[in-house]
Amino acid sequence: MCQLLGMSCNVPTDIVFSFEGFRRRGGLTDEHADGWGIAFFEDHGCRIFLDYQPSCTSPVADLVRNYPIKSRSVIAHIRKATQGAVSLANTHPFQRELWGRYWIFAHNGTLTERPDLTGGRFQPVGCTDSEHAFCWLLNMLAVEFPESPSLPELHGVLDKFTRYLSQFGTFNFLLSDGRALFAHCSTNLFYVVRKSPFSTAHLSDADVDVDFSRVTTPDDQVAVIATQPLTDNETWNKMSASELVMFIDGKPHWLAR
Repeated sequence: MCQLLGMSCNVPTDIVFSFEGFRRRGGLTDEHADGWGIAFFEDHGCRIFLDYQPSCTSPVADLVRNYPIKSRSVIAHIRKATQGAVSLANTHPFQRELWGRYWIFAHNGTLTERPDLTGGRFQPVGCTDSEHAFCWLLNMLAVEFPESPSLPELHGVLDKFTRYLSQFGTFNFLLSDGRALFAHCSTNLFYVVRKSPFSTAHLSDADVDVDFSRVTTPDDQVAVIATQPLTDNETWNKMSASELVMFIDGKPHWLAR
């Protein structure tokens, strides 16, 4: 399957450290070599990079590593193709506009059935189950909310639609409009929240570490979400199956059950 990486922060932050370990899983330390992509929200804009080459050798990935873009919300994906050819059109994350904001989506898993998109505003460009599910989610949200809802309202309704799609297979995903980052776990998704007092973290996939106390302020808070933990000396929280967590400014929020 594919792997996911997300970041939510209360101040613009670069993801260079996490990305250095993550990109190695795209064909070097793991088998996810069928393309990769990353999206950075910057105010109302979104900077997105896609490549159907393995991330471990991609020149575009080299550019991202050497260009420390700062963002408060980031979504990245490395692909192991299960549905759809290896191509740019099938490379995550996917992007659409709703309520005057960009939305970014990346999926890990396989859906064996696809809900009907007939008459919907959002249609897939590629042929993956992932983009199809993203379009269905946005179509349903656009019908449910003619105008942008509050984030708690959005969280609740998105949970309902996610539960519907999850019955068709494995549906780990990351979704963001720049204000909040939603993380849904079907099988594997972990997160770590870094805040003061900061310590040193060491990557699992490379002999690289960073002392966050030297590159942060006491007010900074950063949440990193990944399919598998990226560091080997931090405590990562494993999300429960069917859990949809909303991250705002690096802080996780759960639905009341």
